[in-house]
Amino acid sequence: MFGRMLRGALTRQKGKLLMVAFAMALGVSLATAMLNVMMDVGDKVNQELRTYGANLTVVPRGASLVNELYDLEDERAEAGASIPQKYLAEDDLPKMKMIFWAFNIVDFAPFLEMRATSAGRAVTLVGTWFDKHLDLPTGESVDTGMKRLKSWWDIGGEWARDDGRDAMIGKNLADRLGLKVGDVFPADRQNLTVKAIFESGGPEDDQAFVPLHLVQELSNRPGAVERVDVSALTTPENDLARRAAQDPNSLSRREWDTWYCTAYISAIAYQIEEVVADSRAKPVLQVAESEGAILRKTQLLMLLLTVLSLACAALAISNLVTAGVMERSAEIGLLKAIGATGAAVSLLILTEIVLTSLAGGAVGYFVGLGFAQIIGWTVFGSAIATKGLVIPLVAILVLIVTLLGSLPAIRMLLSLRPTEVLHGR
Repeated sequence: MFGRMLRGALTRQKGKLLMVAFAMALGVSLATAMLNVMMDVGDKVNQELRTYGANLTVVPRGASLVNELYDLEDERAEAGASIPQKYLAEDDLPKMKMIFWAFNIVDFAPFLEMRATSAGRAVTLVGTWFDKHLDLPTGESVDTGMKRLKSWWDIGGEWARDDGRDAMIGKNLADRLGLKVGDVFPADRQNLTVKAIFESGGPEDDQAFVPLHLVQELSNRPGAVERVDVSALTTPENDLARRAAQDPNSLSRREWDTWYCTAYISAIAYQIEEVVADSRAKPVLQVAESEGAILRKTQLLMLLLTVLSLACAALAISNLVTAGVMERSAEIGLLKAIGATGAAVSLLILTEIVLTSLAGGAVGYFVGLGFAQIIGWTVFGSAIATKGLVIPLVAILVLIVTLLGSLPAIRMLLSLRPTEVLHGR
């Protein structure tokens, strides 16, 4: 009997039930898209931000990062103080691609500076890797360097080669020396070819970048590196990561394992220090904190859009089901008059709406997967991974939205009195 009544109701109420399914499909499609993007947005945002520079700086353990940042060493040098200088070993740098989180290290580039003279003017030469090919002991090979680390620079010309005697000149320095692409750039005892004039918007615009081996030769510091800029994909910091950054030894064994095996920036820095001798890896705090803040705000926005879409679906379902109950008031009154309880009639109505909502939700889920891919390719330039966890989440949300949207109609249904309805009141 219940089945025949359900089939009859579904047949007679096609129009309104199709509207219910359509409303649910719209809400679920947006919710599915936002949930998939939200669960995959961490890596996407991180990869997008990695195109704008390094978030880790590796320096010799004996050097003071604070002094370097605030040029205190230059002040001491001008005062005649003796400054002991330590360096990183260039041969140790490939080891950074052999740590636990090696694949999270996207790019890195070493730097070594020296003072030189060009056309009677003092210039700063910065030795670096432009596009270095490294063969690792593991049998793998990687390409890294400034070309990828500083991809946002405005380059006029082409990137210099690591095995040549090329130079890339900052715009301000090029203007002072009257240089253009293709000119000869004399620096101490070397004549270099200007491969590019670049503009970074920072202090690099007053510097000349040349192959690392050249600065090592001119300054008589073979195999030496002053610092390494590293771009790494990381997980936003939490209390555990912050405690570990202060003192890893303060963690319990379980906490230490969790921290070490999670891509926190502090964990990656710790592992770099393990493989690069006498080094100290420090996060670029402004970048690391900004990444976490951007990610949290992006995920919050996705969550709010999901909630709003489902709330709209619930309101639409509420109006449609309430209108349906009002139109069927005579039928409902007759059912009650012949002995049907309010619970039985409510179960009939809810079953109709739940089946319709599930059908609409299934369609909305697949439409939402398409929306997610559109968002991924439009915003991030890559596909959004389909998360299996979204399926049960969407099913639960469909049931919740259906029940919430049906509550006003069920309350009206329970309050109907057969005598009043059947007498047309």
